Amino acid sequence: MRSKPLAFLRNPTGRSPLFLKVATFAALLFLHFPIWIIVLYAFTTEERTYKFPPPGLTTEWFKVAYERQDFWDALTLSVKVAGASAGIALVLGTLCAAGVYRSKFFGKDVISLLVVLPIALPGIVTAIALRSAMRRIHIEYGFLTIVIGHATFCIVIVYNNVIARFRRTAHSQIEASMDLGASVFQTFRFVVLPHIASALLAGGMLAFALSFDEIVVTNFTSGDQRTLPIWIFTQLFRTRDRPITNVAAVFVIAVTFIPILLAYRMTREAEH
Repeated sequence: MRSKPLAFLRNPTGRSPLFLKVATFAALLFLHFPIWIIVLYAFTTEERTYKFPPPGLTTEWFKVAYERQDFWDALTLSVKVAGASAGIALVLGTLCAAGVYRSKFFGKDVISLLVVLPIALPGIVTAIALRSAMRRIHIEYGFLTIVIGHATFCIVIVYNNVIARFRRTAHSQIEASMDLGASVFQTFRFVVLPHIASALLAGGMLAFALSFDEIVVTNFTSGDQRTLPIWIFTQLFRTRDRPITNVAAVFVIAVTFIPILLAYRMTREAEH
């Protein structure tokens, strides 16, 4: 009798085998240990060098970062860019998903591939392409060019979330709404939107988080503007500011973690 695939993972007690628990713990440690090191060094009393364990702990660097106007300017710019990029991605990504899902035409798969291509390409390739295109049409580098650059890959996040939800939505409900006399707007508001609302929110928050910590595309399209990731990168070369850099990194971790967690919760609730 042939054994079923992955039968060795089964356990009569319903518990995972020990080696899977160990492997999971090792993977989590590998992924998150560097992050906790950054958080730890944000509280170190040492100014120039990193010692482990830290010689002492303090919250002084948070106060120093709070008083730095350049830090707040960079943080504010990052929030504005992420918000604008996520907003553009919500509109264009949703329209692309609706168009691809509802329509049947030659080259539909090619269109889908072209929509998701920016997220698949290396960031440096996308950055060089955007910079060349912007220089060609004589757009001055600044807030607008950063938003355009970020929106190119944020659209993919929204598109993937929305089209996945469309594929799980029964088209018969839309047809029933139209048959009962509802207009296109009413059908969208009362039938389609409630079904894709959580996908829109999850996609928007993921797009916000992805835009907030982007540095490669930003570096090629920002000009004199400095988002928080660019600010952190420049501070790394100033040895006396390294603890402040760690404080800024903690802010980035917090700002990106919360939208990702909420998006994950919304996605799980929608699936159940």
